Amino acid sequence: MPRPTAAQFAYGSATVVATTLALLLLFRTESGVGVAAVGATALALGLLVALRLPRPGHPTAEGAGRTATDRAAARTHHALEGIGARERVPAARSSERPSGRSSARADEHSLRR
Repeated sequence: MPRPTAAQFAYGSATVVATTLALLLLFRTESGVGVAAVGATALALGLLVALRLPRPGHPTAEGAGRTATDRAAARTHHALEGIGARERVPAARSSERPSGRSSARADEHSLRR
């Protein structure tokens, strides 16, 4: 089993402390059984939070099987959708025809046809 990262320790510990304080203040328990239940609940929640953090360099379910280029393109596409860009600018076409003749003047942009 791989070792936990520093972020997992930090988030897990913070979750345990915050949950313990919140539950103790919320339920105002004074019995030993109540305190043990609050502690067990806080530890379970802290463990869950720590395990749900993504590991660096670990493929997630969404990115499994993709190449780095595919993941980068997906992130770019998602970012463009986030700012409202709906259409992409088409890639510039080659000015060379298969026969070797040029289809456009040298000073003319390929998108102005």
